[in-house]
Amino acid sequence: MDNNLGIPQDKRHLFAEPLDILIAGSREETIIQVENIIRDNLESGVAINFYIVGDIVAKDFLSNQFLRNFIKICIIDEKTQRSHLKLEFEEFFEHTIEFKNPEGTINKECWKLFREVITSGKKTLIKIIEGEEDLLILPLVLEIPILKDVKNFAFYGQPPITDLKYQIPEGIVIVDVDINIQEKVKKVISIMEEF
Repeated sequence: MDNNLGIPQDKRHLFAEPLDILIAGSREETIIQVENIIRDNLESGVAINFYIVGDIVAKDFLSNQFLRNFIKICIIDEKTQRSHLKLEFEEFFEHTIEFKNPEGTINKECWKLFREVITSGKKTLIKIIEGEEDLLILPLVLEIPILKDVKNFAFYGQPPITDLKYQIPEGIVIVDVDINIQEKVKKVISIMEEF
């Protein structure tokens, strides 16, 4: 991508809807459901990788002895709902990268960064030191390769939305990365403004 991307003001509502399956509920409830889904997938004999965007989701997955085994990349900004949050699991990662991504945008440099980190195969923590990580789920999903015998899941937290025509409950969104999801993400990105 040659330019930075931003959300047009009149299209903000389109970015609030879950990209894939929303597992609604409390943090405790959703993590148990995710664990069950992953155990079911393991029975098919595929390798599984996790790509996580968001501090609370990262903290919950890193605290779970079963789920943490599948983590490849976590993207955090050490904030949750504008409050500062410190993640205590930095030693888990082989590599930590600091990155800037202004609020409500996708920094054009993230495409190359994600490609390099995924190719490296190292467990990597990407810390957004200025801005926020929210929209980075979109380029991340597009950079994850679709491989035979590998299931790639991206996860992010879904805040409760009450200002739309319908309500979206709080929970975790599990994105089963495949060609269909990547096409959906391309459509979402196509409505963003370049600058």
